[in-house]
Amino acid sequence: MPASAPTIVATSMAGFASRGRGPYDWRPAPVFDLAFSLADARDRPRLCYLGTATGDDPVRLAGVYGAFAGSAVQVSHLSLFTMPTVPDVRSHLLAQDVVWVGGGSVANLLALWRLHGLDEIFREVWEAGVVLGGVSAGSLCWHVGGTTDSFGPELRPVTNGLRLIPTSNGVHYDSEEQRRPLYHQLVADGTLPGGHATDDGVGLVYRGTELVEVVADRPDAAAYRVERGPDGSVVETRLEPRRLS
Repeated sequence: MPASAPTIVATSMAGFASRGRGPYDWRPAPVFDLAFSLADARDRPRLCYLGTATGDDPVRLAGVYGAFAGSAVQVSHLSLFTMPTVPDVRSHLLAQDVVWVGGGSVANLLALWRLHGLDEIFREVWEAGVVLGGVSAGSLCWHVGGTTDSFGPELRPVTNGLRLIPTSNGVHYDSEEQRRPLYHQLVADGTLPGGHATDDGVGLVYRGTELVEVVADRPDAAAYRVERGPDGSVVETRLEPRRLS
């Protein structure tokens, strides 16, 4: 059953946490329960993972399957290297309850998605009520743009996101020192429209294009509304999250 409205969960959350037996021995974080709830799919939710931003790394992909092993979650994946792993990308994505996009290079992700027509497909999938979510690159991609290290260690703007959410997005706001000042600069000079930023562990829930909730999986983290003021300065407003458990 699809979500009651087009829904996006855009985060700086890891999504997965270590069980302590190795770097990719994962368990799912609480954000997935939130996404399944938003999709009204609590019993046998269908989840498709996209790891485009890390080149469809098979080790990470195995970690995702392992995280949900033995659960009721029906996991699938869409990889684009060296060819799409499903015969009909559109039909596969439309059949999901939740699509989760991993972090990595948002610039490479967007280029590949457009090459394969996923920019148009994802708009249809979103409008059909499949919950779209992700972390870092998987958060930026749904917006107009934000700041990225896709081009090197010096952060640069990305402005060619899918624009399902017609605002900008700042990720890893409290953990990477270049993020906040560059995001402020880009909003101030008009390179990016105003938008929302997230500390690590924080997510934004959108219904349609409206931000309806901020959530967190750790204490002392927040989201921020970042806007250009009438005098060209930047106004930042802290938004306190609801803690997930």
